[in-house]
Amino acid sequence: MSYLADIGLEVHVQLQTRTKLFCGCRTDFGAAPNTLVCPVCLGYPGSLPVANQEAIRLTVLTGLMVGSRINSLSSFDRKNYFYPDMPKNYQISQYNQPLCSGGALDFDFQDQPRTVRLRRIHLEEDVGKSIHGSRQSRLDFNRAGHPLMEIVTEPELHSPAEALAFLLALKQMLVYGQISPCNLEEGNLRCDLNCSVRPEGAERLGTKIEVKNLNTFKGVHDALQHEIERQTAALGAGGKLVQETRRFDSARGVTESMRIKEEEHDYRYFPDPDLPSVTLAAELVKAWAELLPEMPRARCARLEREYGLPAYDAQVLAADKHIADFFEETLRQGAKAKAASNWIMTEMMHLLAKSEMDIRRVKITPSALADLLKLLDAQTITAASAKTIFAILFEKGGEAVTLVAQLGMEQVSAEDTLERWVREAVARNPKSADDYRAGKEAALKFLIGQVMRLSGGKANPQRVQDLLKKQLE
Repeated sequence: MSYLADIGLEVHVQLQTRTKLFCGCRTDFGAAPNTLVCPVCLGYPGSLPVANQEAIRLTVLTGLMVGSRINSLSSFDRKNYFYPDMPKNYQISQYNQPLCSGGALDFDFQDQPRTVRLRRIHLEEDVGKSIHGSRQSRLDFNRAGHPLMEIVTEPELHSPAEALAFLLALKQMLVYGQISPCNLEEGNLRCDLNCSVRPEGAERLGTKIEVKNLNTFKGVHDALQHEIERQTAALGAGGKLVQETRRFDSARGVTESMRIKEEEHDYRYFPDPDLPSVTLAAELVKAWAELLPEMPRARCARLEREYGLPAYDAQVLAADKHIADFFEETLRQGAKAKAASNWIMTEMMHLLAKSEMDIRRVKITPSALADLLKLLDAQTITAASAKTIFAILFEKGGEAVTLVAQLGMEQVSAEDTLERWVREAVARNPKSADDYRAGKEAALKFLIGQVMRLSGGKANPQRVQDLLKKQLE
């Protein structure tokens, strides 16, 4: 019997705010443990929370980007459960009245358009972090109280690959909207999975199994892959599944049972008595909507239209907001669009992947790249020299013109010097010279390479080719 998987996601996104959700503590990453805390986020008796308006605005902007209904009245609730890294023993969240209801995310999967509906988007506070050692566990409450937006989908995804495509599209939208940096290494984006399987053709969903706290895209994919296989095998053998919460062991590639799944009533939700309801005036929501940023698909179309880029180039550049920003700033510094696109998509992305870096951390500036491309276009340097200089600028920064002068990389076009190198290359490689005269074009490319080697990469390649043909013919 064939089975169909139904997958829903609960995506937790740390919002890009300077301070926490209910207090003035900063949200900086990497601070010494328990240094970004105060009586409010530590849950001291008598401390009172005050909602962060910027966190509310960013959540509403997210809802506007996906077409959610923005609720004019929403409220905060207490979700009661015990966990060591939650200082209050309850979490301030939203239950009956979230900020955003409904909506949908459009994305591409296997070259086909897909739409997955959203159930809700609500705002809550993050918990702290448990640090487990071999003999003891420690608690860091710096993260406790960080604004955390939760995006809940309908169970309309059907494979690990499709879930991954959804998450990548969601991350791209959130980065473009400056909602969150979505840095997985810093825990900005985490995910809970709701997965069930049912016989193909059956309308009723199967038993829902939750997998908690996935913090990498690979983890999401692998956990779903295992869980679908596990549930399918259990049902295929005549067994039954129980609704439960599981964790994913990435080292072994398996999920493990944590507890029987809690129901909503187990959390004993009730309105937080210390926080008033959030009222959003229509005029305020409209003002926020007018500030919505350009989205990836719109930017891709504009790059094609405005700069004459091929569709492929525009798609690659627009896929990452920061790369697209770097590209457009390079053009503002005087570079030609196609040349800048080529260098960013090849040399830049190659070095970014090799060094596992984000483009925001590179030393090369758009101005330096533009100057380098101008030197190349004016034939002041060769393509080989430009690649060498680019690698130095990428790693150490600096100015292209200064590096060219310091390294003596100006392209040589002087006729007598080029002719001397051409004669020497032909004299050293008589067989290649005879091969070219016999009609083998590849021999000419070899001889050009020999001249470039003699020149240390400084010879003008086009002039070398012309002089070689003249010499050989």
